[in-house]
Parts: sequence; C-alpha cells; structure tokens
Amino acid sequence: MENPGFGRFFTDHMITLRYTEGTGWHDWKLEARKPLQLDPATMVLHYAPEIFEGLKAYKLPDGGATLFRPEANARRFQKSAERMAMPNLPEELFVESCRALVRADREWIPSAEGASLYLRPFMIGTESALGTRPASDYLFCVIASPVGSYFKAGAPAVTLWTSESFTRAAPGGTGFAKCGGNYAASLAAQAEAQREGCDQVVFLDAVERRWIEELGGMNIFFVFDDGSLQTPPTTTGTILPGITRDSLIKLMKDMGLTVREEPYSIDQWQADAKSGRVVESFACGTAAVVTPIGQVKGRKYGFTIGSGGAGQTTMRLKAALTDIQFGRAADPHNWLDRLF
Repeated sequence: MENPGFGRFFTDHMITLRYTEGTGWHDWKLEARKPLQLDPATMVLHYAPEIFEGLKAYKLPDGGATLFRPEANARRFQKSAERMAMPNLPEELFVESCRALVRADREWIPSAEGASLYLRPFMIGTESALGTRPASDYLFCVIASPVGSYFKAGAPAVTLWTSESFTRAAPGGTGFAKCGGNYAASLAAQAEAQREGCDQVVFLDAVERRWIEELGGMNIFFVFDDGSLQTPPTTTGTILPGITRDSLIKLMKDMGLTVREEPYSIDQWQADAKSGRVVESFACGTAAVVTPIGQVKGRKYGFTIGSGGAGQTTMRLKAALTDIQFGRAADPHNWLDRLF
C-alpha cells in the first residue's frame, strides 16, 4: 500500500454479472476474488470478444472516497460493446457495480500522495463454441488494484518513439473502442520503443502515416507559444475518446485557454518543437493522468520539446484535474461520485 506500483496487487473482492441470450443480465454477485474457469473453446480465447474500462476511486481529505465520472466510463463501455457486437450493459448496472466493489474494499484505497484505487471493469464472451459470430453468453466483471504512478516515479518527462512500421488503428476499425485487441496490436511497437530506450510509442495514422493519433494507451496534447493547445480529433474513429482528455478540454475552457481538436502531423511537430512554436507536450489518460513529454525519437525524428521537462501549462492542468479528483478543489462540473 505504501508503494503499490501499477497493477501488481489486487483487492479481496470482485463483481460478476452474467448475460445469457434470451434471458439478459442476471446473477449479479459481490464475491471473493478468485480465478475464472473457462472451457478451452470459450469464444474470448479464439475470437476476442472482449472490452474493458479503467477508472479510479480517490481518498478524500475527510476520509471519504469518490469515483471520477463513472457514468462517462459506462457510456463508453456501451459504445465499445456495440462496436464489438456484444450486449449493452445498462449504465446503472455498470456504475453500481463499481460503487459496490469500492465500498467492499474501501481499506484498499491508498492514502499515499497521488495514489488511488484503479478499477478494471471488463466483459468477455463466454460461450463455448468454434464459429466466427457473436457469442450468446457473456461475463461482466470488475476487479480493483491499488496504484501509484504509471511511469517511473521521479522522471521529469517521458520519451516517445515514433512508430513508422506499425499502426494502432484504421478507419472503420476498432480504434475508438476500448478492446483488448487494440492494445495487443500496440505491443510490438511498444517493445520496439523500449529497445530504443523510450518510455512509450506514438502512433501515426494508418492511411498516410503522417498524422499523429495517440500513444499506446494515452491521448496527446500540444501547447504552443501563444498559449493555445491542440489535440488530434476523435472524429476519425481511430482514436480512443479519453475521459481524461475530455475533462482536460473542459478545464482548459474554464481557464480561458484556446484548445483546438485538429489534425497535427509528425513533421510539423518536429518543426514546431525545433523552432520553439511548440513549448510543451503531454500525454493523458486514467492511468497516466497528465504526463509531460520531453523528447521524441524515431528513424527520421529526433527532437526535444521545450526544456525537455514538465512545462508550466502541463503542470497547471495536472494540478487542476487532480485537485478536483482528490477533493482538494471545488467540483464545478459535478464529476465526483461520492461513495462514503
């Protein structure tokens, strides 16, 4: 609990809920965490009908706890399910399942600075059959893990590797859905990035191999010398519509900052970083929160952003977001779902 890392330890309980074609959702349980028993022909093992979410519970200054925008995760879960031909899980079932697990495992919420309880709701196709079609049976489950920093603690900024051999998603594909296949497809590029001494990979679009899309599991923002910000648009269907991304855009507008959702090319990013037009860049996501980007490398790319460390706007936005999440500041958008 003092140094949980990320995703290494798990709480005592889990939520399970079954779906059967013709019956619907049934058999909701809060039970002791245990291994799942799956037949070797279970469809998720062969055709990957699987989606998931990630959200956090935060300890408040008065000892209480809160979830952050769980209804937004529930709605994105529904969109992922629709894309993957999986059953719709009602928003209230999703949210109440997360609430119930946190209440049961409240002692697992860490109190260390910046730490939280990470929740992983997921759904898998559990029908035992070999045939390329939607499954008839599903399992929804929620597990939880106390977490600290996603990246190495104390690092001033992360270094990115530009993937020119691999793409994450293509138009018409599953890029906007939070499914395991998207992440599996990113792992070869991530391994390449690590071999090159980088922390993360940045993906370009699958058509022109020119436009910046997102990192392996995070959205990205650029801060310009005039104080404005820009982020790639999610309208292409190839980028995950991050809830942290959406929250930050709202906070930027609250602060009177100009933010554009427009395409941005890797060549332009390099030119703007070298000229000083781009002064900061950062990644964001539930796991990474707000993480400064210091350097970008690649076969044809090599540049430093600003001073190579955390910029003023980046840290201002991170503080604004985390102060709301941890109950240190007012919650003007009613994002917090207090549990106790």
